[in-house]
Amino acid sequence: MKKLVDSFKFAFQGILYSFNTQRNIRIHFFIAIIVLILGIYVRLSHIEWILLLLTISIVVTSEMINTSIEKTIDLVTEEYKILAKIGKDVAAGAVLISSILSVIIGVLIFYNKIF
Repeated sequence: MKKLVDSFKFAFQGILYSFNTQRNIRIHFFIAIIVLILGIYVRLSHIEWILLLLTISIVVTSEMINTSIEKTIDLVTEEYKILAKIGKDVAAGAVLISSILSVIIGVLIFYNKIF
């Protein structure tokens, strides 16, 4: 049981570290809160809520994975290396793709409800 509790403790430490040190995660959380409030206001269907929550979790998760990759690369090398740059750029690209997709899904869900 202690190992399970420790696992949750470490996971929450990772979430807090990400939130406290990564500006983009704070931006994603802020936008997510606005979108969730808007979802309550326009009374989303169950399916729309599922899509919205999945989309938000994918963006935040990809941002946290990006942070993990960047920090691991920084641990391995402090000097400029092309492979380190590629690793960081690919991870950032994954965040960009998930963010763009979340905007598209958000527009598809909210457009007819607002306009």
